[in-house]
Amino acid sequence: MHTNALSREKSPYLRQHAHNPVDWLPWGEEAFEKARREDKPIFLSIGYSTCHWCHVMAHESFEDEAVAQVLNREFVPIKLDREERPDVDRIYMLFVQASTGSGGWPMSVFLTPALKPFFGGTYFPPDSLYGRPGFRDLLEYLARAWQQERERVESSGASVVEQLRSLSAPAPSNLPPTADLFASAFWQFRRSFDARWGGFGAAPKFPRPVVLNYLLRYYHSENNAEALDMVTKTLDAMSAGGMHDQLGGGFHRYSVDERWFVPHFEKMLYDQAQLAIAYLEAFEITRDPKCATVARGIFSYVLRDLTDATGAFFSAEDADSPDPENPSHSGEGAFYIWRKAEIDSLLGPEADPFDRTFGVEPGGNVDEDPHGEFSGRNILYLAQPEHAQRFPSAKEKLFEARSRRPRPHLDRKVLTSWNGLMISAFARGYAVLRDEQYLDAARRAVAFFLDSMYNPSTGELQRRFCDGEAAVPAFLDDYAMLATALLDLFETVFDPQYLQTAVALTRAAIARFEDRAAGGFFSTEERAADLLLRMKDDYDGAEPSGNSVMTDLLLRLAHLTGDDVFRASAERSLAVFAPKIKAQPAIAPQMLVALGRSLAEPEQLVIRCPSIGPEVAEILNKHRAKFSPYSVFLGISDAAAASLAPVAPFLAGLERRGRLTLYRCKNFSCDLPQVIG
Repeated sequence: MHTNALSREKSPYLRQHAHNPVDWLPWGEEAFEKARREDKPIFLSIGYSTCHWCHVMAHESFEDEAVAQVLNREFVPIKLDREERPDVDRIYMLFVQASTGSGGWPMSVFLTPALKPFFGGTYFPPDSLYGRPGFRDLLEYLARAWQQERERVESSGASVVEQLRSLSAPAPSNLPPTADLFASAFWQFRRSFDARWGGFGAAPKFPRPVVLNYLLRYYHSENNAEALDMVTKTLDAMSAGGMHDQLGGGFHRYSVDERWFVPHFEKMLYDQAQLAIAYLEAFEITRDPKCATVARGIFSYVLRDLTDATGAFFSAEDADSPDPENPSHSGEGAFYIWRKAEIDSLLGPEADPFDRTFGVEPGGNVDEDPHGEFSGRNILYLAQPEHAQRFPSAKEKLFEARSRRPRPHLDRKVLTSWNGLMISAFARGYAVLRDEQYLDAARRAVAFFLDSMYNPSTGELQRRFCDGEAAVPAFLDDYAMLATALLDLFETVFDPQYLQTAVALTRAAIARFEDRAAGGFFSTEERAADLLLRMKDDYDGAEPSGNSVMTDLLLRLAHLTGDDVFRASAERSLAVFAPKIKAQPAIAPQMLVALGRSLAEPEQLVIRCPSIGPEVAEILNKHRAKFSPYSVFLGISDAAAASLAPVAPFLAGLERRGRLTLYRCKNFSCDLPQVIG
């Protein structure tokens, strides 16, 4: 069996290609030096381990000996895991989107030995078809172009880099962030809202929880019932659809249709984290128990299937898995779909009402199935949502039967940013639902990162842990999301070490990533030598951008600590992105969440007490019961007050008078304290 250099890598995605006949090298100086020495262009293939079309292109092209011969002879082939190196992925994705009008994975980019792109795209079929170039023909054409038209190719690459530089860096701005700017995105989302099925735009539909975050805060600030209605309709439709795992909890990646019925069956950690928070916040507002049930299902799925023994959370589960009826064939969603006869056999007399409730049909319930993956089978969805809670024993029987099927591939890679999102979700889950296992999950995960991924003496954080190795210097989103998770834990259990570490991580991020001259934050450190340019990521897509999370974090810390360095940094960030948000408000809903915080006057309720006991918890829970996204409710014990003095002198200086003392404050100005006992 052929083995290439990827066999030495830890990334599950890279290891999936370790036995291709292609002589892959990982992204790094060894590959760059080979390209310079042999004077060959680089073929850069970017993907991730649970990517369906990455698997397809690998099988069709990268496992093909004839294709491998051309790649090995004419190019230096490099494989890159986009989840390990989002900085590299972001640069070349910008090129592919600008040059082709679309992007996605697998991403296929051809570079000069100086790493300048000159041609790119996404998935290429092996043979030319319907006017689309086949991969084999494309390789031969680009190899000839490199040999015969070198000057034109290199000139094109140099020109592209200048264009990318202009696209990637927003210009300095004095445009003030205003309430009108905060409101502008609402009208865009209102125009694109699907009033029948929920969500925004046409198929395929992605959940994009950052939009829901913004709309709930717009509802809160403007008392706009329409904004809340858009969120609740979307959440209800998603939870009723096949995109929601009706048996095991959690959500698949996206829906290929407009009604959330046929999913792309991949499950990503970052979706679980953000959607859990969206359902929790909807529950806080509406008190609809369905929202709490869906959130609990997400948490159950993550604890059961995505949690490592260390307490950290794995990245994803694949869409594909071996077909239980034909194990030699892997199919999209094979783990999740059902024949009616199998359900009826397992459930007996309960089958008929179950089938009606979950849309099960004798010949299968998927009408549009271009690849024949679902022929004769059913995707479970709530055809009768009013009966959703009637079948606990039936669902348990089906879940147990499903658990004996071959499972989808699990990407066991641990990523700091995605874990930060999940830790925040578990902290919020405990605060809202008061389930101790959620708090335990958040604390265990944080302990893992502080023990294994973070050096407090240098401020250095690592991005990826896999197979016993912590590696890849962390990016802006890693620092920002882990610090936010620590802050969420502090506001949940009031342990001062969480605030202290959040402050330390934030200061390290400012030192490493801030553009002091223009404002905002680069995604990477200045010392990164393998990048064409440093970019400021500002798009809140499937994940919130590092700039959006960092800006909101800075405002929260400024409010808690009184440190004007944090506030000034946040204001510079809001200012630099304001023109782009004004022009395209829907691109950055999470940055608008931060803008909303900067415009609000959040309430602080602080209880000074000897220790955090049931009485303090009861008072705080009463105030937390309503949705107050910009308010802070804290219990500060005598011991915590002493520890907080170096980082939050205002909080530490609130004296305890009597047994308990309640302070209601705004902008570091407090009403007369209320003394209890």
